[in-house]
Amino acid sequence: MDKAITRIVIVGGGTAGWLAAARIAAATAGSVTVTLIESPDVPTLGVGEGTWPAIRRTLERIGITETELLLACDGSFKQGTRFDGWATGASDDRYYHPFVPPIDADPADLPRDIPYAFATCAQPLVCAEDLAPRQRGMPDYAGALNYAYHLDATKLAAQLTRHATTRLGVRHVRDHVTGVERGGDGGIATVHTRGSGSVAGDLFLDCTGHAALLIGDALGVETVDASSVLFNDRALAVQLPVAPGSRIASQTVATAHGAGWIWDIGLPTRRGIGCVYASAFMSDDEAEGVLVEHCRRISGDSPAPRRLTFRSAYRSRPWTANCLAIGQSAGFMEPLEASAIVMIELALDALLDDFPVDTGLMTIQARRFNALATYRWERIVDFLKLHYVLSGREDSYWRAHRDPTTLPDRLSEMLALWRYRSPSALDLPMQDELFPAASYRYILRGMGFPAPCPHPCRARIGPTCRASFARSTSAAARWQQACRPTAPISTPCAPNRPPFPRNAPDVPPRSPQPRRPPRPAHPRAPRRCAG
Repeated sequence: MDKAITRIVIVGGGTAGWLAAARIAAATAGSVTVTLIESPDVPTLGVGEGTWPAIRRTLERIGITETELLLACDGSFKQGTRFDGWATGASDDRYYHPFVPPIDADPADLPRDIPYAFATCAQPLVCAEDLAPRQRGMPDYAGALNYAYHLDATKLAAQLTRHATTRLGVRHVRDHVTGVERGGDGGIATVHTRGSGSVAGDLFLDCTGHAALLIGDALGVETVDASSVLFNDRALAVQLPVAPGSRIASQTVATAHGAGWIWDIGLPTRRGIGCVYASAFMSDDEAEGVLVEHCRRISGDSPAPRRLTFRSAYRSRPWTANCLAIGQSAGFMEPLEASAIVMIELALDALLDDFPVDTGLMTIQARRFNALATYRWERIVDFLKLHYVLSGREDSYWRAHRDPTTLPDRLSEMLALWRYRSPSALDLPMQDELFPAASYRYILRGMGFPAPCPHPCRARIGPTCRASFARSTSAAARWQQACRPTAPISTPCAPNRPPFPRNAPDVPPRSPQPRRPPRPAHPRAPRRCAG
């Protein structure tokens, strides 16, 4: 047996570093030491974070309660994303990508006068009313509908820091890394700090963000550039105050503009607004004008924005020797569909599900980890590109996105197949797909992609199923009506929470119950985790 893995060193804090520290410390229960080295001069990006339902399982594994999370991180519920102006740019151009999967029905059997998401899922109705996905009496991380959170990223990092250091025994070194010493096997032996000496380890996690001090600077692992497929490379971010007691949108709102899109994330005390754009198609001044106009429509004011630059790319080998890149050091895709935090979670799940017993196994495990990571990054590129290539907008930016030479080959093939059938597990076979077939269906139908042509092997629903569907649609309408509150209602665990029904129809009030595992994350039920 080679040397056992007993010392894990994480370089870099923020959401990636502290999620990694907390997950590993909680999972190993003291059998390894976890040290996190964090520069005191590098702030958390902190523009506001969207998550995926997998975050509920992650937080429960770490030992943070839902009440703690919402109070400490200025959190609100997220039930998906609403896309405004993406298909045509018309005033009524709007569709939802909710976290609850659609009913399994032939598109030809669905009503033509109801948007696809509303016809196949109750969650868009709940989102449209700014309602929460759960009731007060439900256990932590359980809900009537699948959900995630909107969070203040800076406060999330601070909460994870407190929890990891005070409850999980993570050693926190606040110091600057001044050098990296390589080992004889090509890996990393120690990292040197300015005032705390050298820190040796068996496994190093690079959570230094775009700086990539270990995986990039020290080991020289190259990146795979996706900017020829996903054009956006800049963003302007602002924060707008909200009146106390205001309703909070329970979905991210993504509004298309001439050369990108605008995010709108609601928190109890503020709204985070950001203009994402491609510098090849829009100047910084033009983008700021778009953002100012959008903000003034909301609040009449527009503060000075924070400027961000990025590139859609990922590491070809995020696990190299005894160094594993997590977070933005491993890769980053433009913020559409909020893949950043969930990719951290999935990477940690993959590490802990097959944790290396000793250094001799790392080569095998690294090769498998890298193959899985590449698959996931490629699927993210496919899914994000899908949002752009189907648009009928006529701006030069949107026309460039429709150029067939900018489409990944796999996405082109799938679009050809989907003219004859809907996306299915045949196209996305992984059990823990970040964006499974249900997500593709919502985007295709929301963007106006033609329903599949008649197929001789595709079953049509009969009268009984059709009647059941009609009853479900009627029940959703009754739920919507019953959920209209006469005044804002706040949860006991966070101020200014979205209003939600006191008693939904046909759902009796629930008394407190023992904690049970959360509902499976979106939208299918994988063994471990899903986006």
